Amino acid sequence: MRETIRFRLNGRDTTLETDGTRRLLWVLRNDLGLTGTKFGCGIMRCGACTVLVNGNPVRTCRTPLSSIQGADVLTIEGLANGDDLHPLQEEFADRGAFQCGYCTSGMILEAYSLLQRNPHPTREQIVSGMDRNLCRCGAHKRIVEAIEAAAARL
Repeated sequence: MRETIRFRLNGRDTTLETDGTRRLLWVLRNDLGLTGTKFGCGIMRCGACTVLVNGNPVRTCRTPLSSIQGADVLTIEGLANGDDLHPLQEEFADRGAFQCGYCTSGMILEAYSLLQRNPHPTREQIVSGMDRNLCRCGAHKRIVEAIEAAAARL
């Protein structure tokens, strides 16, 4: 059934006429061309598809579009300020906190949410806060270091 879905996407008002049961992941990627959000496991366990909805990390692979009616959605594409990368993005790049890059957008958005809630986390709090996001390449040590460095800059 077609619905009118209205929400803010990366700071811009967005309106879609579509089936509200469609998954947010596929709407972002296929309809809106925002391919930074990745499909990983499809069962909300890996975190590759993470975006922020009203500031909270959400797994888009299982999130129906209708559930974001009126919400504020932030994807990896909306984190930078034009050509200026967010400090998290810079630190991930500078510290090689990725190999294949598949998990990176979900990792960065999860870390951004963590730093919004706790601007000065300990290493243990970072590890605990990121434990729902998987990196198959094994870059976890560099990911934690990048988050620590970004926290120090912010």
